[in-house]
Amino acid sequence: MSALVCGLDVHKDSTYATILNTEGKVINEMRMNNEEVLSYLSHFNVGKFAMEASTPAASLYRQLASKGFDVVVSHPKKTRYIAEAKIKSDRVDCKTIAELTRLDALPLAYVPDKGTSMLREQVRRRAFLVRERVNVKVKIKSFLTYEGLKWPLDHDLFTKKGVEWLHSLNSELL
Repeated sequence: MSALVCGLDVHKDSTYATILNTEGKVINEMRMNNEEVLSYLSHFNVGKFAMEASTPAASLYRQLASKGFDVVVSHPKKTRYIAEAKIKSDRVDCKTIAELTRLDALPLAYVPDKGTSMLREQVRRRAFLVRERVNVKVKIKSFLTYEGLKWPLDHDLFTKKGVEWLHSLNSELL
């Protein structure tokens, strides 16, 4: 295993990388587009990569892990407690992540396996869609109330009969 460690500060479109040796000396640091990260890292014999948990970091984590790299993800809040800095920049954050990784002091976040991650995403999507459906129903009822319309009470507004009643309304209202 190489003694080099790399801290990555990953954003939506770009990543800042800092590579340190065993003594903590900066070997290289650079900002690049996210598409260039793997190419950039192939020029160095890095033993361990670290990044803060974030939505953009997830994709890069999966790419690096699939190539067999040793990648860890830090817990952002806990990392912030350890490395309170008056000056906050990508360069400082990245170096801090690399330094904590070099010292094996980086507070790690749980990264689920691919199957668990996919199931979690399905649950999140479904919960979002259910909330959206409820919001649309509330807006329809609110609109009808605003227009002074009373919907039939013998059936729910969003059953087949209720939807037929909605369609029977003057289309100019809706």
